[in-house]
Amino acid sequence: TWYGRSTNVGSGIGTSFGGIPYNNSVTGHIAENNFSTQNSRIGFRVDSTFLGAKVLGYFEADFLGNAATNVFVTINSNTFRMRNVFVDVQKNGLEVLGGQDWSLFTPNRKGLSPLPSDIFYSQDMDTNYQAGLIWSRQSQFRLIAHPNENLAFGVSLENPQQYVAGSGVVTFPTALSTSAVGEFNNTTTSVSVPNLHPDIIFKAAYDGHAGDKILHVEAGALIRSFKFVNPTGTKPTTYTSSTATAASGEADANLEIVKNVRLIANTFFGSGGGRYIFGLGPDLIVRADGSISPVHAYSTVDGFEANITKNTLISMLYGGAYFGRDTALDTNGKLIGYGFAGSAANNNRTVQESTFDLVQTFWKSPSYGSLSFIAQYSYLWRNPWSIASGGARYAKSNMVWLDLRYTLP
Repeated sequence: TWYGRSTNVGSGIGTSFGGIPYNNSVTGHIAENNFSTQNSRIGFRVDSTFLGAKVLGYFEADFLGNAATNVFVTINSNTFRMRNVFVDVQKNGLEVLGGQDWSLFTPNRKGLSPLPSDIFYSQDMDTNYQAGLIWSRQSQFRLIAHPNENLAFGVSLENPQQYVAGSGVVTFPTALSTSAVGEFNNTTTSVSVPNLHPDIIFKAAYDGHAGDKILHVEAGALIRSFKFVNPTGTKPTTYTSSTATAASGEADANLEIVKNVRLIANTFFGSGGGRYIFGLGPDLIVRADGSISPVHAYSTVDGFEANITKNTLISMLYGGAYFGRDTALDTNGKLIGYGFAGSAANNNRTVQESTFDLVQTFWKSPSYGSLSFIAQYSYLWRNPWSIASGGARYAKSNMVWLDLRYTLP
């Protein structure tokens, strides 16, 4: 894969949507281009039956793990990384899955299937996909009911994280900042962040037909809880805690409006769900008294995919995410939280992206695999909540990916 951007985002083949540079910085005036084979994948699946149940074992990995700082000096030793590893069992209209897979909250193309081919994550070559897309790949346990071939209902318990975006994105109360940094994930805290309970996801999907056209619609709900423990006083220190529960919803559609042309509409809304919008904004802020306020967020990915010939697919998408202002007063009278007047330039109000994709398959054979050319062009821009005097009103980047992909049979 070759990729290039009109500004130096510096995040590799996958775009850091929320961190594209402003034009009042050096990186905002430097283009970048690189080659990468990180998106090469290794995978297999095993299908079997046991006591009348269908059993599926699935493994998929790539080379997009945390790279060494000298990865582009001599040997491009990209790091092997787990994508999906799970087992799925189905019998008598019930389905159980355990392991790591795409979150149940990620939009589907078909039912509530866990298979990547049945998940909507766009045709993009960007390994972070489309701004505004709801997705995660994480450990989970899910139960799905299939009353008939058209309906599916599911619940999933998934790995939680109390998330406040990058370091310094949320401004914490001065007296609580040390504790808060240790209790919330700011992308540098690895596995040390405590969590109250798993994220709970409910989802229902309907698959039908209008003549020879395929219709898929779905709706879901996400329930998350957060906790902060506040140490106060000395000799002895006392500990007070506060909790908050937040809910978000989604409504998605993938409709074949004309033969081989699919209309796509995915919408997310609610509070405390920033981590699921590719972590572009925080889940919450902490007030001066230690109480938690979940941040409101909205996102969408809309557009169409069309097979204009047997071997040619095009896609046009718009994706956008909005994070609401959530502020409070510190004990010294200063504003804290997210998006207040004078907040950092990484307090994004919106992150938006328009994308065009082309997938041209040269040949495809059950014996020899397939060879395809994939191209993506995107225009990405973000707007901060607060603009400093003389500061940039927005950041933008033009981005291109070109990929030659051989897929084993």
